[in-house]
Amino acid sequence: MEITDKFTESMYVLANEPSVALYRLQEHVRRSLPELAQHKSDMQSWEEQSQGAIYTVEYACSAIKSMTDSSVYFKSIDSLLKHAIAMKDQLNAAQGRSAVATQAKNPPGSS
Repeated sequence: MEITDKFTESMYVLANEPSVALYRLQEHVRRSLPELAQHKSDMQSWEEQSQGAIYTVEYACSAIKSMTDSSVYFKSIDSLLKHAIAMKDQLNAAQGRSAVATQAKNPPGSS
């Protein structure tokens, strides 16, 4: 082989080497792109589900906090109900005494 043939062959290899590398890169991208696109879609779906779950948990925490904060009102209602029951018992007792006193003043056969 002559020097010119070796030189020509070397030039041919050097000239085509970048295109071979680009071809390999293109093949790699063509094979891996669908899988990467599927991963991206899956990740977006998981993100949406996660956001929904986070919203649900935050809403539940807010509801529990509101329930905890409302315990003051329930205690007040409990106290007012106990007070109302005590007053009703006093009224019933007073009415009972009044009825007994009226019967004592006016016996059933005295009219």
